[in-house]
Amino acid sequence: MKNKTEIVNIFTRKTLGLTLVLSAAAMAFAQEKADISGIIVNKKNQPVPYASVTFSNKANKSFSDAVLTDEKGQYKLQLAPGSYDITVEAIDYKKSIINKNITGAGNIGALSIEASTTSTLDGKTQELQGVVITASAAKPYKVELDKKTYDPSQDIVSKGGSLQDVLTNVPSVTVDTDGTVSMRGSSNVKFLINGKPSSLLGIDDGANALQSIPADQIERIEVITNPSSKFEASGTSGILNIILKKSKKVGFNGSVVGSLGYFPRTSLNANLSWRKNNWTWFVNGGGGYTENKTKNNAETTYHNIKFPDVKPIPTTQEEIDKIPTVPVHQLQNSTSKTYNKNYNASAGFVYDVSEKTSINLTGLVRTFEGDGNDLVNTYDTFYKYTKDTSDPWKLMNPYTLRDSKTVFNNLAFQGDVGLDHKFNDKGQNLSLSLSLQRNRSNNNADILESVDHVPSVQDITRRHSVSKTVIGKADYELPIGENSKIEAGYRLDVNNNTYDNFVSTTSNNPLIADYNNNTDYREIFNAFYLQFRSKIGNFGYQVGLRDEISNVKIHYISQNPTKEPLDKSKNYNNLFPSVFLSYDIAKNNQILVNYSRRIDRPRSFFMVPFSSYTNNQNIFEGNIDLNPSYVDSYEVGYNLTKKKFTLNPTFYYRHATDDTKMLVYRPDERKTVFYTRPENLGNDDRIGLDLNFTYDPFAWFKIMGSADIFRYKTTGITSYATIDKDGLAQTRELNFTGSGFSTRLRLNTTFKLDKTLSVQLQGFYRGGQKTVSQDRKDMYALNFGASKTIWKGDGTITFNIQDIFNTRGMEVFNYTNDYTRSSFMQWQPRQFSISLTYRFKQGEKIEQPKRKKDINSNTTGDEQQGPM
Repeated sequence: MKNKTEIVNIFTRKTLGLTLVLSAAAMAFAQEKADISGIIVNKKNQPVPYASVTFSNKANKSFSDAVLTDEKGQYKLQLAPGSYDITVEAIDYKKSIINKNITGAGNIGALSIEASTTSTLDGKTQELQGVVITASAAKPYKVELDKKTYDPSQDIVSKGGSLQDVLTNVPSVTVDTDGTVSMRGSSNVKFLINGKPSSLLGIDDGANALQSIPADQIERIEVITNPSSKFEASGTSGILNIILKKSKKVGFNGSVVGSLGYFPRTSLNANLSWRKNNWTWFVNGGGGYTENKTKNNAETTYHNIKFPDVKPIPTTQEEIDKIPTVPVHQLQNSTSKTYNKNYNASAGFVYDVSEKTSINLTGLVRTFEGDGNDLVNTYDTFYKYTKDTSDPWKLMNPYTLRDSKTVFNNLAFQGDVGLDHKFNDKGQNLSLSLSLQRNRSNNNADILESVDHVPSVQDITRRHSVSKTVIGKADYELPIGENSKIEAGYRLDVNNNTYDNFVSTTSNNPLIADYNNNTDYREIFNAFYLQFRSKIGNFGYQVGLRDEISNVKIHYISQNPTKEPLDKSKNYNNLFPSVFLSYDIAKNNQILVNYSRRIDRPRSFFMVPFSSYTNNQNIFEGNIDLNPSYVDSYEVGYNLTKKKFTLNPTFYYRHATDDTKMLVYRPDERKTVFYTRPENLGNDDRIGLDLNFTYDPFAWFKIMGSADIFRYKTTGITSYATIDKDGLAQTRELNFTGSGFSTRLRLNTTFKLDKTLSVQLQGFYRGGQKTVSQDRKDMYALNFGASKTIWKGDGTITFNIQDIFNTRGMEVFNYTNDYTRSSFMQWQPRQFSISLTYRFKQGEKIEQPKRKKDINSNTTGDEQQGPM
């Protein structure tokens, strides 16, 4: 492990240097503006809270700005001197337009508006003369026709954290202790960054990748449990679309966030943007240092102890050593510590060529590197054959220590270019984009194993992987009348993954040669989709069909001279229909019904026959014959939105065929070596209720909760070859059949103690699941966060504690006729952190005039990307 002082120095130099550069840009781009304040009142001279106040500069529209009044009807903003038309609008009040000449800083006094006899606004986003203002008090969870959107800006618990911390709070999403993300109990989740698969999440990086994306750079997360035909068909449990921040504010804007925490974690990130005339520039970047600790305990008890009949009686020590031991019991405790540094930067621009055409260019880079130490203590109990003829089987209790020192690093690049063209203001649009991505990952380990404190085996492993991806796509929208629209598109994906694995050992393990290999994995798929949506009265519908043509080629070369190279080709041509129906019972009161078909393509890593060697007791082997799994998904939902609460229950049913399950077995019952291999086995059915709600009973108290209660039924029986205790070849059976109920519960409560101080408590519970051969126990955790606004609203200081009672652990029991195994894993113990945010406040969010809103619109992502 590197010296911690050196790591901190490197981190400080790089991240502080980046912040100084970005801050210098802030000074260069900032315009001279004056601090303006005022108050909005009614005819009775009473303050009007949450009124929208729009300042339109008569000489230069880029100097225009807008703001919302607070609960006392007051507002503050910065404006360049000049002549302005001031438009004031509020719920249940008539629109008022007043002309003012702003000459310098000061209070412009009270502006009066008149009450309206009818209510015209519903408290959501308001469109005022081409200016769109989104209130900061918007609800964090929103339901649309084919997705749900989560806004993490009000999530105090995850402030200063990472994408993984944010995901633990997203409704319908669960994050396990090892970083595995699942939706509605299934871990086959498809991740998108700004609507596209991204090298930022790598091929095989797991939780490290989730931790390398700062929470402060996430604009929102789109939860798509049942994607339409417009989306890529992979991800059978759904899609999580991570939208990164790209500010649309006029002038220079930005924020800098720094955090400190324990287990030691530090981070410094900046989000800066500049918008002037037809140009919008943005720069996001930063870095961090984290330490993680993982605890993993396993206990195995072997049944049906039987001593092999040894004949003839051996006479030499060499003959005795060839007689297998008889395992009885094994206790294994491991502790792993990792030390990670991560850096990330993204920059780009949007240029409005005309009112109807814009181009965008974005570049992203992310790197993380670190080292770790994994200590595995193993206490074995077994019988060993000796020369004692009266009692040849002697009980042995050796102690084994496996000390692994690892070094890993990852570097990812992504470049995106796009063009958006509006043919007219009625919604006829064309979007073209191209994405080039590359991800390189290295993982090296030096392993020393000692038996009873005497060195016995030394292993060296080297893993190198590279992923290259090209994604090109085109999306076209054609309105038909006022209420209908046709959408069509094409997408090309080219993925090339290479794996180079090397292992050397001082042991006589015959499999080691197979782990020295090179694999090329290439996948190309073409996709076409066509959708039609319309609305007749209160009834809306959308029907679509997607065709995906896939070609997969795998070339595997083992360095074992006895093994021939393997070449495998797979071709798929599948149709994926989708149907979405909605009925408006009343305003903000909907019934939603939908259906879609999905595919679960095997991960390339799972198809490498001998993919990685990390432990001579637990070995993972890939399956080059693994095939896709298919899912039919049905949902019936209800959405009710009121001023103080929202309610969104969804009943769902999901049927998966050729489901991929992990087969854990012992190929030789005379040894304590376990193998894990993915296989297509049977079906998986889920039927349940996914309930999400928000409730704001008081201005100072808010509740957000979710509950996923489902019944599961899995089928699948497979057999494997093994050598029994007598040295005879046998066939054993593993049964994955099981059924039962499981639950996922989450509750967030936020208390606003005063105008500047809020606290948040978050509780989580995950129920257990059982099959014939496995019993997974329940898990729960409680988190705390507090947030204080400082510096007149320009700063926020946040404190949070993750897993207050240190209960977030995963306990699993496995049963077979041969053995019983219990395991417990805690990926991270209790953590706490404190973060400080400073915002450059020079202009509120102002967007350009939009086309007339399509009443059936369910647009995904931002204006710089599409969902396909």
